[in-house]
Amino acid sequence: MYPQYWDNGVFWILKCRIMSVIKKDYETYFVYTKENISRYLNILQQSRHIVMNLSMALGIEWAPINVPVSRRLQTLAATGWICLVLFSEAVAILLFIKIIYSSYWYLGLLYAVWMLNDIDVCHKGGRTIQWVRNWAWWRYYRDYFPIKLVKTVDLEPSRNYLFACFPHGVVCSGAFGAFATNALDFHKVFPGLSCHMITLAGHFLVPIFRELLLAFGTCSSSRESLEYLLDIKRNQGTCVCLIVGGAAEALDSHPGEYKVILTRRKGFIRVAMRSGAPIVPVFSFGETDVFRPPHNPQDSFLRKFQEKVRQLTGISPMFPIGRGLFQYSFGVLPLRSPITTVVGAPLEVEKNLDPTDEEVNTLHAEFTKRLIDLFETEKPKYLKNHEKISLIIT
Repeated sequence: MYPQYWDNGVFWILKCRIMSVIKKDYETYFVYTKENISRYLNILQQSRHIVMNLSMALGIEWAPINVPVSRRLQTLAATGWICLVLFSEAVAILLFIKIIYSSYWYLGLLYAVWMLNDIDVCHKGGRTIQWVRNWAWWRYYRDYFPIKLVKTVDLEPSRNYLFACFPHGVVCSGAFGAFATNALDFHKVFPGLSCHMITLAGHFLVPIFRELLLAFGTCSSSRESLEYLLDIKRNQGTCVCLIVGGAAEALDSHPGEYKVILTRRKGFIRVAMRSGAPIVPVFSFGETDVFRPPHNPQDSFLRKFQEKVRQLTGISPMFPIGRGLFQYSFGVLPLRSPITTVVGAPLEVEKNLDPTDEEVNTLHAEFTKRLIDLFETEKPKYLKNHEKISLIIT
């Protein structure tokens, strides 16, 4: 039973008193909180003005806040890709060492034994994993630039082809999207054909990292590897994508310039003649516009340093200056600039197991002419101010 005074006015007086105290405390708290919020907003506004003034002085252009989620995901995909290119080998080595010196050392030892037994797979067709090539990551990466794949003629799926790709650019952004992933639907553009990108054999000596390279369908640049892939008795419908200029060409990658190394590159011609595979000129328009490397003329200290490192390691020490994650002025992310990879008409090659230097030079000259024709024919479609842009072959 409740107390007897419950029904009289004492209870209501007590209730009103309590509510009055609560209301007063609430109003005091609300005013205090409102003042704090207002103070914090003023501090944020002042900080914003300071940051904007400092940014203007330093020439920093910030990305807007109201950006669609799809573009945020594209930027994230490009960030992940450039981190993969720049840091994944070092991270893979450190991870392997960490495993070896942990309580799971036996797993590292088993992997090392298996890797040594599997070391030649990059010379014998690789080990493509379509699931990796189909990751949604690569579709967002494709749309970031965007990258497009264009064919000029149909290719027969019963034959093998050597794709001679130009230019290298800083990190082969267009060729990677077109030939190392399925984001551009290579198998639909060229029905019945599959593609393998070619890279230095040294990358396949890095534990853990090599598995990702192999999953992309990447193979070694050795003659053994190229001839294995192009052998019509072993494979049909295989496109071997070789960046002819290699790491040396990366040093000449600057916006608005197309300088490729071809004059002294004749090994791919000899491989094509030994296998009888047609050579297909491939050109990525816009490849050199996605980064802004520092100026490095031939006689500069920077260029000499880069050439020395390349001779020792086979890798060009490039500085991929682009944009940042939240601003457009500096960073290692590529710039949003379109790349169009155009696949030209194949140059027929007669099989010759022991070609002479004269035969190689003749075919090399014909291919050079085909590459120039492809560039001049297609550049008005994909380059601004194309009248002022020429292909420089060294």
